[in-house]
Amino acid sequence: MSFKDLKLNKPILRAVANAGYDNPTLVQEKTIPFVLAKKDGIISAQTGTGKTAAFALPIIQSLYDQQVASKKGKKIKALVVSPTRELAVQIAENFKTYTEFTNLTSTVIFGGTSVDPQKEILKKGIDILIATPGRLLDLHKQDAINLDYVETLVLDEADLMLDMGFFDDVSKIERLCPKTKQTLLFSATIPFKVEQLANSILKNPERIEVSQNSSTSKDVNQFLFYVPKKDKIELCLHVLRNSIKGQIIIFRRTKYGVNKLEETLLKNGFNVSSLHGDKSQSDRQNALNSFKKKETNILIATDVAARGIDIDHLDAVVNFDLPSKPETYVHRIGRTARAGNTGNAYSLCSADEKDYLKHIQQLIHVQLDVIDNHPYPLDPSAKKEVHKNPNKSKYKKGRKSENSKKKKKRWY
Repeated sequence: MSFKDLKLNKPILRAVANAGYDNPTLVQEKTIPFVLAKKDGIISAQTGTGKTAAFALPIIQSLYDQQVASKKGKKIKALVVSPTRELAVQIAENFKTYTEFTNLTSTVIFGGTSVDPQKEILKKGIDILIATPGRLLDLHKQDAINLDYVETLVLDEADLMLDMGFFDDVSKIERLCPKTKQTLLFSATIPFKVEQLANSILKNPERIEVSQNSSTSKDVNQFLFYVPKKDKIELCLHVLRNSIKGQIIIFRRTKYGVNKLEETLLKNGFNVSSLHGDKSQSDRQNALNSFKKKETNILIATDVAARGIDIDHLDAVVNFDLPSKPETYVHRIGRTARAGNTGNAYSLCSADEKDYLKHIQQLIHVQLDVIDNHPYPLDPSAKKEVHKNPNKSKYKKGRKSENSKKKKKRWY
């Protein structure tokens, strides 16, 4: 199937061809026709399958015929809500690419940056708004956003949105839009919370599932190192020196962990940038840009980056810390082997992460390839480390010696 077969108009086909896409992916083939038919839908597809174009192209097609000649008087007709700033920026870039040969305008708004420039753009009038939930509701309260004319509402990465605690915000945003709108819910996985949200806001939705929710790309080679927790940084250095070349993302569970590893790698002469939620928006964008331009070849990140980054030809993903949620592993390694490329994923597993590993392998139905030949092996029978405090009393909290009990005066 080609994009022409999807009944898209010439300006869109030209923009798609300019972007270097020849044929639609499976999720695009299945999704575009029913979005054009104005039906509600739940679309489940793994990362890297072209989900953004699956909703962006039909939205642009629908709005193309009613585009206003001048920018003045434009109303927000399509609203895309995204959980993270990085993902919102990525979606906005895609819309810019696909609307190149139309008169449609779009913008992106998110927190962590000045509100005034965003208000100025909104005042001029736009057709398509991409937003994170918090900033969207803030600007709506300030009467800077009018959602009365929204025809299509897209909730992207709905499972992540709900994991981040945005259920109430999303429900509020949905109620601020007209009842007649079309609602599209995109999610890599469909846990109970997403089902709950879908049931409360969608009208007779179509369901589209492209590949199993839990599947990992067959183009990713997945390797596993068992290592004592105290030796993880040394093993990471060893792997980076001997096994991995090219553009690499390393995932850590905490912001502190990201900073600590970045410091170590910089001391050891590696070209590194980092990304986590405590960094300012400009720092996050700079780190991402320098990585995309290959000014740095290693990006260390928390899971805030697991879905919002679309990088061509990412060579490897390193799970320095295994995630506690098995679905997060799928999202992380989905950063590599995108659009038909191959990639590698390396995971470092300490004794206290063996349960996480078990749940990951159960979810993806794959046994990871264990690499035994490395200088920091973990004893296979090693148990989870329990840190004992040498200053701790031998008595349990609240327990008294027999002598102290006898001395104590009772009130009864």
